[in-house]
Amino acid sequence: MAVVEIESLTKSYRVYHKAEGLAASLAGLFHRRYRDVHAVRGINLTVEAGELVAFLGPNGAGKTTTLKLLSGVINPTSGTARVLGHVPWRRENAYRRRFALVMGQKNQLWWDLPAAESFRLHQQIYRIDRDQYERTRDELTSLLSVRQLLSQPVRELSLGERMKMELIAALLHSPEVLFLDEPTIGLDVVAQYNIQQFLKHYQQQRGITTLLTSHYMKDVAALCRRVVIIAQGQIIFDGSLDEIIGRFGGRKVVTLLFSNGHIPGDLRAYGEVLSAEPPRVKMLVARNAVTATLSRLLEHHPLEDVSVEDPPLEEVIADVFSKAEDIGRRSGAEAAGRLVGG
Repeated sequence: MAVVEIESLTKSYRVYHKAEGLAASLAGLFHRRYRDVHAVRGINLTVEAGELVAFLGPNGAGKTTTLKLLSGVINPTSGTARVLGHVPWRRENAYRRRFALVMGQKNQLWWDLPAAESFRLHQQIYRIDRDQYERTRDELTSLLSVRQLLSQPVRELSLGERMKMELIAALLHSPEVLFLDEPTIGLDVVAQYNIQQFLKHYQQQRGITTLLTSHYMKDVAALCRRVVIIAQGQIIFDGSLDEIIGRFGGRKVVTLLFSNGHIPGDLRAYGEVLSAEPPRVKMLVARNAVTATLSRLLEHHPLEDVSVEDPPLEEVIADVFSKAEDIGRRSGAEAAGRLVGG
């Protein structure tokens, strides 16, 4: 059953274009120049119940704008969207009680008050039964190991602790849909891992439908089976992580261990050398040429060990972003469509 349904959704902004200089500023008082910014360009997307989907893209691609549209924060220019059967920008109370939005760069907790006070406010806003509220609060604070911090002012918490409190506040009313916009931004490795594990456990236990944006590929690899990539306001990929690597990761990382301890001087004839620390060499080889390349190497050089791996996910995604933005700038919608087709 589809929980999120988006069809031909667009969002454009009219932005005042201010030229430099005093004369231009004075002229702008009488004649203003504007330009149109197309943040979202007719996207189509369906998310099924219980899915945890990564929504990726470079800065300015339209990710946050899409989440704001789905949460009813802003209205679209055109197109339609339904979440749990509701049109988000109608802002019905029945819908507001069924979803939550967490933005890593925005605070929803009162800065100078303990998190417990903000939680009480959420209880009243969402009209949560007292017993249910206390059970949910205790469960979430226990899972995130922050129960001892409830009476501490939010401003005194670390960034990782504040993010945990933000998640608790968003989940107190047990939403059916969760929109997460950069939930681990700025966090250290330990804090990222803790939040990843919590989100994975919570999603498995509750079956909550989640749409996640993140620039940290470890978040994506740890949590999401399905990945949607947006660039220039258009969806250019919708599939699995393995499919991304298969379609866009055109090369393999080959690690060679030479049995005689020496590194031959002709390795550049086989691929791009990434590192060479005798007796080990790491190189990039075209995916479709790995078998032939290894056969040639074994024929001409003594090898003790060989390993073949996919390139790091960060590199593959960065390459996808770069290609998508270049094509989008040159040819607009038609070019983005060609990237989708491979």
